[in-house]
Amino acid sequence: MDWLEDIGSNMWLLPRGIFRDGGTDNNSLKWTSNYGSVIMTAYDIGTADGLNEKGLTANLLYLTESDFGVRDEKLPGLSVSLWAQYYLDNFETVAEQWRPLKPNLIKYNLFQLKLLREREQDPWHLAISDKTGDTAVIEYIDGKPKVYHDKNFKVMTNSPPYNEQLTALKQYKGFGGQKDLPDTNAAADRFVRAAFYAQQLPQPAEYRESVAGVLSVLRNVSQPFGTPDPARPYVSTTRWRTVADMTRGVYFYENTLAPNLVWVQLDRLEFKKNAPVQKITLVKNYDLVGDISGYFKPVKAFEFLKKAPEKPVSQK
Repeated sequence: MDWLEDIGSNMWLLPRGIFRDGGTDNNSLKWTSNYGSVIMTAYDIGTADGLNEKGLTANLLYLTESDFGVRDEKLPGLSVSLWAQYYLDNFETVAEQWRPLKPNLIKYNLFQLKLLREREQDPWHLAISDKTGDTAVIEYIDGKPKVYHDKNFKVMTNSPPYNEQLTALKQYKGFGGQKDLPDTNAAADRFVRAAFYAQQLPQPAEYRESVAGVLSVLRNVSQPFGTPDPARPYVSTTRWRTVADMTRGVYFYENTLAPNLVWVQLDRLEFKKNAPVQKITLVKNYDLVGDISGYFKPVKAFEFLKKAPEKPVSQK
């Protein structure tokens, strides 16, 4: 997760049976969570990343080219702050999520919304993966959903849109082309390097090597501290890294300001209906180390940010 500033992320435990409202003014999508999840928030107003108890993970990242289009209010609406959470709450596999996303089966629209301090509208795209290795990358371009669904899609960064990333990748050694690995901090170059290094990972001899291998790729494409680019907020300091072990149900977290890797084991957590929402405060809590499954504390649930109200258009 790279951003212009610390995004105030904390780790939350969300049990089953929570009623959700999609956060739009009219005809908002409503559901009750089928599965519990552990998530990372952004500013405690939305889900940025997470793993559910069935081994499905969701990762939200910035995509400048995103365009969710004009809403059709005949379709139930969903705020982007709940986009990742919708999948974590409702699905066990990517295949289950893929079916409703086909153009003739779309049941809801997604929307841009303003984050804190009246920023320009922040556009996003989403990756979802499950413990079979299946993956889908979901983008909205020119108001239409684009879904890239394949077990071979193991990398997502930021701009440009995913089809352009896949086309560019073919120009590099190891993917059919002759170009050497690019070395800038642009998202497109980091996409190529991540794809290359992930492809080169050796078969791990033990569990530690599995986690360490993924972290080694993440660290290689992370952004160092330095002057951020306001025009490209995703070309900014890396704030944190996560690794989701979807097979064993272990969720790892690494803050770039802390020296320690921490994790939670989902089989040690209580996700049953009517269990309390719980939180581990990570903001400025840099001394945590190792298994922190027992550090969750019951708290009042945070409120997902609703879609910003439309401003009336003056006519002259």
